[in-house]
Amino acid sequence: MSNRQIVLLVVILALIGLTVWILLPSNPGLLGRPIQFRLGLDLVGGVQALLEADLPADATVTTESMQTARSIVENRVNGLGVTEAVVQQAGTRRLIVELPGETDPEKALATIRQTGLLEFVDFSTIAQQDAISLVNQTIKTDFGQTSSTTQNQPTTGQTLQDQVFHTIMTGADLKTVNVVTTQTGEPEVSFELTDNGAKIFGDFTSQHVGDVLAIVLDKQVISAPRINQAITDGKGVIQGNFTIQSANDLAVQLRYGSLPIPLKVVTSQTIGPTLGQDSLQKSLIAGIIGIGVVMLYMALYYRLPGFVADLALLVYAIITLAIFKFIPVTLTLPGIAGFILSVGVAVDANVLIFERLKEELRAGKPLHQAIDAGWQRAWPSIRDSNISTLITCGILFWFGSTFGASIVKGFSLTLAIGVGVSMFTAIVVTRTFLHLILDRINLAQHFRMFGVQEI
Repeated sequence: MSNRQIVLLVVILALIGLTVWILLPSNPGLLGRPIQFRLGLDLVGGVQALLEADLPADATVTTESMQTARSIVENRVNGLGVTEAVVQQAGTRRLIVELPGETDPEKALATIRQTGLLEFVDFSTIAQQDAISLVNQTIKTDFGQTSSTTQNQPTTGQTLQDQVFHTIMTGADLKTVNVVTTQTGEPEVSFELTDNGAKIFGDFTSQHVGDVLAIVLDKQVISAPRINQAITDGKGVIQGNFTIQSANDLAVQLRYGSLPIPLKVVTSQTIGPTLGQDSLQKSLIAGIIGIGVVMLYMALYYRLPGFVADLALLVYAIITLAIFKFIPVTLTLPGIAGFILSVGVAVDANVLIFERLKEELRAGKPLHQAIDAGWQRAWPSIRDSNISTLITCGILFWFGSTFGASIVKGFSLTLAIGVGVSMFTAIVVTRTFLHLILDRINLAQHFRMFGVQEI
């Protein structure tokens, strides 16, 4: 072996050691970050829900609003401790939420339903006493309506709850939310507005001193304070007879739930852990059988080079799994299918190399020259086929991200990683192992070990 090949061998052995450390079940993690496999909903069970913008069909829902809502919902569900949660946008008005391993579906769905839509609603047309009577009551607001349906005064026979009140500003203009206490020790929720929100709030309070501005959370009035003076600095407090716990809950909900649009749960389903565990076991068995059959075929057909390919295939498998665990990649059934398919891609590269190797040996070249020439002749085909596969994976990943098709997204991601690792093993590992094991063999005495008839 040349000095370059010795250096490559040392790098490969170091990489193998690192991947084995990552794959250890007792891995302590790195810099406080746990290193563990992340399993998807279909492998460990959990909850899946479909959320939709709770607005009229003709109301406009912007892409920015949905992306903001997706980030907020993701923060919410991760607050449950479900770090493998997946939140994806599906179309222009829907979100798909997957909570693998969630053992309390009702709690999870309750958290999702609490959209945290905060509205500052104009109560200036009703008396203070009537406004107070609406606290803890559900009302209608005109937020999200495409036409003006606000009624400033109730008509004959109409109750206050039947009115449609005007929304001055939503929680989208919240900048910070914190819990504070008054001098008497009573908790309050303080907030600071963005520049745009501060201007809207300042203009309204300046024109409505003495009137009532209701604070409404998810269409429920939580406070109906009177505007004592103009608030132009963009800072205020919410008072509502809070306890410390309820104030903290509200602050967290507003901090991670100042949704630009309201959301509703359209459908939800629970996948039992037993079904997920059964799928995982069957997937592992299928993967072991598949890799075993491929390795047996390579050893029987290509003899000694096939054995070398099997070693390279094992290196490929542990590197790929280590990447899945380290990133981590959320493994689902389609994702495992993508990994198993990439095994075939890795084997295909070795087949091309070995067929070219046999051609060079039949042409009478020495073994070490035949190895390099065979690899050089096979490389253009390996490169082009793998690049084509990676382009396809990119298209599938984009499709899955854009339309919320998590099945397609998981498949394309694991396949792309597998293809990338297979290119590395074809370029570096297989070639280095071939030189390490075969360079010292007398080809004239061992033609059959290469699956080549004696010339």
